[in-house]
Amino acid sequence: MVKSMNKNGTMWLDTDGNPIQAHGGMIEKFDGIYYWYGENKAGETVLKENGLHRVDFIGFSCYSSADCISWKNEGLVLKASDQPGSPLHKSRVGERPKVLYNEKSRKYVMWFHLDSHDYMTAHTGVAVADRPTGPFQFVREMCPNRFDSRDMTLFKDTDGKAYLIYSSDWNKTLRIAQLTDDYLDVNGVYSHAFPEQEREAPAIFIKDGLYYMITSGCTGWEPNNALFGISHNIFSGWKLIGDPCTGENARQTYFGQSTYVFEKDGRHYLMLDHWNPSNLKESGYSILPVRADNGHLTVSFQEYTSL
Repeated sequence: MVKSMNKNGTMWLDTDGNPIQAHGGMIEKFDGIYYWYGENKAGETVLKENGLHRVDFIGFSCYSSADCISWKNEGLVLKASDQPGSPLHKSRVGERPKVLYNEKSRKYVMWFHLDSHDYMTAHTGVAVADRPTGPFQFVREMCPNRFDSRDMTLFKDTDGKAYLIYSSDWNKTLRIAQLTDDYLDVNGVYSHAFPEQEREAPAIFIKDGLYYMITSGCTGWEPNNALFGISHNIFSGWKLIGDPCTGENARQTYFGQSTYVFEKDGRHYLMLDHWNPSNLKESGYSILPVRADNGHLTVSFQEYTSL
């Protein structure tokens, strides 16, 4: 395990010395290299008439690393558009990109939250690429299984089946939808978890046959306490257990919000965003160790990332 100079809760720099712009993202390993995808928030933060802070949609960034410590900027792998009427127009919202590799099609498939500027459309977007560094080609905008969709993640199970997990019913319920074999659509098989609990920012993983899901409360950019749930079946039996965070500032999830759990060298790590709503491009990151054992889950804050 190597200790990095990436201080948790702060902005991190890439190998060129520039701030990493990969918010609401994920880290996954493809062909021996780790890739970090996320929202590029490098524009000006403005306060809209509805009280929401936003940056015009720029696109999704990708960074690569051999050790999850030093990150090389691979550029924008999916770019916003200036063309009026485009589903990727810069006036819209593009958030929480997640990427899976499909062994059958040999394609990299990205899903993300795609919305109007006022968050009233609540759709998902799908894009595909031949390489992890893109470019990703936009495929479709959709309302999965005809439900609204906001904060979301992807999960690939041990059998290769993939799932979209997303906040729905105006963030009152998390829905779980199985994807088609090519990962480009939902296949109509779906369920829900934590109805009427108002959970968002889902991050899911499996260990020893048990599914764990970490979620955030719905308080906008403001931090709140995380909760985790467990189930032996991804579609049913989800039970909320409690807050996995321990130590100082645990009730505020260390002033962060969950976005993804990834695995490195047999250990699991939770990614957090530390939002700065008044200047979103200066939002920070944390990568924290996760310990899961027979339904018990703990997350501990460390000053610096160790992987």
